[in-house]
Amino acid sequence: MATNSHVVSSDETVVGSIDSSDSSTDYVIADISADGAWLSMQADDAPSLPAWR
Repeated sequence: MATNSHVVSSDETVVGSIDSSDSSTDYVIADISADGAWLSMQADDAPSLPAWR
């Protein structure tokens, strides 16, 4: 059975955040209801909200 990776169930919590350090600024997207479910990219490379529409 195929699953749709774009479907979010009601018990999942997906958040986005900026993570800054001395060497870089990253944009992080994470499902905080699951261990290891996150991704990041340099904040300058992250698409802006209007680009997602």
